[in-house]
Amino acid sequence: MNIDTGYSVAVIAVVSLCTILLRAFPFLVFGGKKEVPKTVQYLGAVLPASIMAVLVVYCLRSINFTGMSHWLPAAFSSLLVVGLHLWKKNILLSIGLGTICYMVLVQIVFV
Repeated sequence: MNIDTGYSVAVIAVVSLCTILLRAFPFLVFGGKKEVPKTVQYLGAVLPASIMAVLVVYCLRSINFTGMSHWLPAAFSSLLVVGLHLWKKNILLSIGLGTICYMVLVQIVFV
């Protein structure tokens, strides 16, 4: 095993360990208790929408309105994501099809 392979294996092992520990942390902290603290319940209710809002701002922050080919793919794909989510209530479906739609529009339609 050369240095690059050993380094890659070590990085994967550390990342895997950190992922396992982070996923186990809530169960270790709140494991035996029946009731989750109010602060954690509040964060669980508020953070998903907040994170999605930050992602939308991040994705749409650099849109250039000088030509239709710059903003139309993002606008159409965003409307598709919102419409699919309101219709099907499936996050993976709406984000997945919205991403595919955006990539097709940017790579093929508005070249």
